Amino acid sequence: MPEWYTLGVVALVIVAVVVVIVRFRVNPVIALALGAAAIGLLTGLGPVDTVQTMSQGFGDVMMEAGILIGWGVLIGAMLNEMGAITRLVESLMRIFGRRGIPYALGLSLATYLQTIFVDVLIVIAAPLARRIAPRLGRVGTGIVGVTFAVGLEMGIVMMVPSFAAVALAGLLGVPLGVMMLGGFAVVAPAVVLTILLMSLFFRLGFWNPERDEQAVVRDDEEGAEVGASAGGAAGAAGAAGVTGAAGAADAGASVADSTDRMLLRTSTGSIRTTVGGVPRGPASTRPVDREERERPLLLLFAPMLIALLLIAAQAVLTVIGIEVPTLQFLGSPIIALLLAVIATGVIGRSAVGTKRIEKAVVQGFQDGGQIFLLTGIGGSLAAVIAKGDLGAVLQGYFSATSFAPLLLVWAMAAILHIAVGSVTLSAITAAGIIAPVAATMGLDPLLIALAAGSGALFCIHVTSNTFWLLQTFLDQSVRGALKTVTVGVSLASVIALGMTLLVSLVIS
Repeated sequence: MPEWYTLGVVALVIVAVVVVIVRFRVNPVIALALGAAAIGLLTGLGPVDTVQTMSQGFGDVMMEAGILIGWGVLIGAMLNEMGAITRLVESLMRIFGRRGIPYALGLSLATYLQTIFVDVLIVIAAPLARRIAPRLGRVGTGIVGVTFAVGLEMGIVMMVPSFAAVALAGLLGVPLGVMMLGGFAVVAPAVVLTILLMSLFFRLGFWNPERDEQAVVRDDEEGAEVGASAGGAAGAAGAAGVTGAAGAADAGASVADSTDRMLLRTSTGSIRTTVGGVPRGPASTRPVDREERERPLLLLFAPMLIALLLIAAQAVLTVIGIEVPTLQFLGSPIIALLLAVIATGVIGRSAVGTKRIEKAVVQGFQDGGQIFLLTGIGGSLAAVIAKGDLGAVLQGYFSATSFAPLLLVWAMAAILHIAVGSVTLSAITAAGIIAPVAATMGLDPLLIALAAGSGALFCIHVTSNTFWLLQTFLDQSVRGALKTVTVGVSLASVIALGMTLLVSLVIS
């Protein structure tokens, strides 16, 4: 078929997918599946081959990423049930002090805390973040806001063990250990530089507390009267759409999740949250279950941290060509994370009781349903595109350098995100479209994953549920959230692209 026809079909279908998601509130999973089928039929694959290609693409990605996503969801659900996040933020504040806490917290949110769902992380850690902000000076709310926004959003698509990073790795065939090392090489400097630069901008006058912060009624220094705001955030999120795996159309789930996370007043007048009916908040205000026993914080995170170290160690040995059979087994992502699930469950049972851990596991499986479907359908779209001749067509438009394709991936993911409002959906779609080019040009798929993740972070705005959660729970006005979330994460997106290009010089 003519080149213009192939390019036109793919472009029109992607635009149509965006329109039905944004305008008609069609679930992203359904929209992507229809888009994949349309591309197959319109580019001459035929009905039978289109269906077979979609099924094969779904299966290939889930074979790579499905089990790993499931393990990550379960670890996150159990850590959340044990109240590990609240205790971690308190410990970071004690250890790193006023100047170091933004960087320590930002790196924590972007790396090893990515097994926890973003919405849950915000709600759990927000009360402590509000306590930290005044200690950072007049612009403390802005610094805390950008720390949360950049750390959370960068980790979603670029850092293992987040489900989106795992999905991208599976889609592009990147070994999970390699994705972890490459993601860290981009994420760590990007988070630190973004927080540093935005803090400087805020102190130079970019942050105006009178206009960028939202006045709230405080009963004490630990809580805030934000119940009404939480309800407003839920409504806004439902109207505007959601980010992450749920995508822009999953408004109903967003409202339900936000409603579950209602704010309840304790007998002391402070505020704590509930997730799935289980009270959460600062350790000093959480009710102690009859079976609950406080465990050392390092013990709670030890299984996950050890698993990540095993995976990283095996990746390093693979790169340098050393084979250690025992580590090849224990360092394989499926085994390492499985052992982490088992160990976290054992610790959780002794800490909060068997009943609560079982409940957390069930909730984790429920929350992970659409993640599995979105990941698999992203693989179907990529497989259909790869089956055609789009890769050969696009290759003719690029030089031999890897810079042009990486810039294209970044720009495509950025445009998709601005339109749809879903970080995960835009990253997976952009990566799937460009994957055939990577194969024909010898471009390392790790670079495609990093570029897609970087671009998907550009211009997070009012279509994102995370935008409204950060605005509400961190006491920011909409104007303030536009500075911390939209400007801050966009700056991180550009810095991450720069770091990706630097990585490409090393590994290409």
